[in-house]
Amino acid sequence: MSKGWFLIPLLLLNLNAQAEDWPGEQWSSSPPPTGPAIEALEQYAFVPRDDATRQGIRTDALLVIQDGRLVYERYAGPTTAQTPHLTWSISKSLLATVFGVAYGEKRFALDDPAARYYPPLKRHPGMTLADLFHWASGLDWQEDYEYAPLNSSVVAMLYTRGRHDMAAFTAGHDSFSPPGQVFRYSSGDSNLLAAALKYIVGPASYADYPWTALFDPLGIRHATWETDASGTFVGSSYAYLTARDLARVGLLMQRDGRWGDRQLIPKDWIAFSREPFTRFQAGQDEAVPGGHWWLNRAADRTIRPWPDAPPDTFAALGHWGQALYIIPSARLVIVRYGDDRDGSYRHNELLKRAMAAFAGTVQP
Repeated sequence: MSKGWFLIPLLLLNLNAQAEDWPGEQWSSSPPPTGPAIEALEQYAFVPRDDATRQGIRTDALLVIQDGRLVYERYAGPTTAQTPHLTWSISKSLLATVFGVAYGEKRFALDDPAARYYPPLKRHPGMTLADLFHWASGLDWQEDYEYAPLNSSVVAMLYTRGRHDMAAFTAGHDSFSPPGQVFRYSSGDSNLLAAALKYIVGPASYADYPWTALFDPLGIRHATWETDASGTFVGSSYAYLTARDLARVGLLMQRDGRWGDRQLIPKDWIAFSREPFTRFQAGQDEAVPGGHWWLNRAADRTIRPWPDAPPDTFAALGHWGQALYIIPSARLVIVRYGDDRDGSYRHNELLKRAMAAFAGTVQP
């Protein structure tokens, strides 16, 4: 009798696992909700599009996954469900997710010196991989785009003197602080990681590794990731995915690195991704850095970037309004692609309206 009682929790666990929705070649879908909350969400995200001046909020795609099912999807402008959209700096979080697979394969440790995997960093011997994931390399980097292009390290890296070998260009920068001490957002840090990955997995495997490690297991069939002339992925900026495919990465992260019955990414890597960098200070960026993801909580509990979203919300964010939001407590994954040029889009506003529409409440 006691043996039978012991088996009941295992049977319930198996039934729960089988009841989960996971996408096959296509997402399972549910009828989209209707009502004032959805209307309010659309009124914010899909205002009349100004293609002449490119002013205002210009949403290209908005897609919502709840409990593993597609519950909302809308596109605008030239974007469709089949369009691999430029993700800009969402690429950074994709890179971190690829690294998570390599971490599970025990190919590196976070406290390893970065120079072990990218020798041009030997002039910065104290820098670790964890420092790069926190955007805390200590390199004197200027992440300015249209606002100060002549002083911009990132513009020079992507478009002018650094474009042929972006990691080497970044490694040539001087230091402004010891590694690991100060947060300074840097696309260069991300491309140093992309170069380090080549050493970590080996040159023969590198060109296919994002696909064999991550995209193929998730059923992502049409991803594109550009490289520079040296053959290094532009981990900072140049991955392209459809909204539906990016949502697969979001579901993987929402479910703590598990895809079906496979733990694709170790839970301790997910925990690292979602742990706030302790040296972040209020006002340094629009959200709190984790391990190459953005968080709605900080070590300082008074810092809450998106007050109308739950504290466990985390995101991958990109230039011109790209966003992958993950809200584990609401079992939500939200993909938002955009073409915003004037900075009027607000993450908190969309999250507030999405919570009202799909979770039935706005979390305190």
